[in-house]
Amino acid sequence: MTETTRMQTQQPGDGARAPRTPEFRVAADALQGLRQDLLHDAFAYRPLPRMRVDGPLTRRLPARLREYASWLPHALIGTAAMFTLMIATVDSSGSALLLGPLCVIPVLLTMVRPVGAFWLSMAATPFSGVLGHTMGEWPWVPGAFASHLTVLTVVAVRTRPRTALWMWLLTGAYGLAAGAGIGPGYYGANTGPMMVISAMILLCVSLWHIRRDAKQEVTAQQTVTLQERSKRTLLEERTNIARELHDVVAHHMSVVAIQAEAAPYRVENPPPELERAFATIRENAVAALTELRRVLGVVRAEDYEAPDAPQPTLADLDALLANVRDTGLDVEKTVTGAVRTLPQGVELSAYRIVQEALSNSLRHAPGASAKVEIGYVLGGLGVRIVNGPPPASALVKPSPGAGHGITGMRERVSMLSGEMTAGSTEDGGYEVAVFLPVATTTEDGS
Repeated sequence: MTETTRMQTQQPGDGARAPRTPEFRVAADALQGLRQDLLHDAFAYRPLPRMRVDGPLTRRLPARLREYASWLPHALIGTAAMFTLMIATVDSSGSALLLGPLCVIPVLLTMVRPVGAFWLSMAATPFSGVLGHTMGEWPWVPGAFASHLTVLTVVAVRTRPRTALWMWLLTGAYGLAAGAGIGPGYYGANTGPMMVISAMILLCVSLWHIRRDAKQEVTAQQTVTLQERSKRTLLEERTNIARELHDVVAHHMSVVAIQAEAAPYRVENPPPELERAFATIRENAVAALTELRRVLGVVRAEDYEAPDAPQPTLADLDALLANVRDTGLDVEKTVTGAVRTLPQGVELSAYRIVQEALSNSLRHAPGASAKVEIGYVLGGLGVRIVNGPPPASALVKPSPGAGHGITGMRERVSMLSGEMTAGSTEDGGYEVAVFLPVATTTEDGS
């Protein structure tokens, strides 16, 4: 496109719009806000909801009183309407029948149509001034003054700070216009007090809105953060479990591969089909080991170091309890049933559950005593860890926790299709009960 063509496209009258100035955009946005807040659906039906009764004070009330307490906002507005009626009719003898409803109806209307109540209050103000007009009380007579302040307050509470600003500006504009139109003797007789008092009230309401919104935002962020932290903790626990079980699974797969390779040599003149079957078993076991190491490499952290010692089992439980006793926790161990060797995954999970439960006892109940019960039952293993309440004379105070230990226990139990309960005891202690199912085997190992 040539320079002449560009100049022609920018000629006025060709439909091209001149760029809007920042002042114009600010004014347009302000008018748009006025339309949204006070003009669009101004008389829409918006009933005042009942007050929540789960606060620190209301939830302590009896159930019947809580039912009545939920209507407190409506009762306050009704009380304000009664006071407005008294103020409106105290000095107006003949016009009380008309002036009273003009001042009371806008206040009561705030409970169902808040924005419409503001416009009705503005419309009723000049009529109230005519009916109850006295020198020095223009444009708001006492009843209209109280009514309009009440309406501004209730509507500001029910809407938002921007709406309160628009109502205050329109109120001031009306007061100046009414004072200037009636003459210099009445010019702005009580517009100043109205603007000052309403500004203080609306400022307090706006600050309350801002504080409430900020508190809600912080609460929402804390909820999201807590959920993300729980998810991260869950993933970390699953990763730790995967790392620990790697040695267990790898050991069994290695045994399968070695036995599959050596099995043909244990049979004299094995058939080719048998040799191919064992070769396939060995290849599958080696492939599974390779995939297992690859998956573990993905979930392993950069600073993770593989342990040199084998994973612990229930046989190492006595050493764990000895270390815990050295830290000051009195632990008693009880074993019931016929002790037998269980799958390594079950023994590892049982060991870790006992370890985590005792760690929780040390953190949350320092100086208390604990009991560990291991039950070898038909079809599984029962584990119960219970600690008493911390003694009042304990030198170390309990430390709050995030509940991650319980999450890890539940993950281990869920992985083994077991059952777990955890909760406080009647004496103020804590109990963790776990059942890990174990498939029964016959004498021939099947």
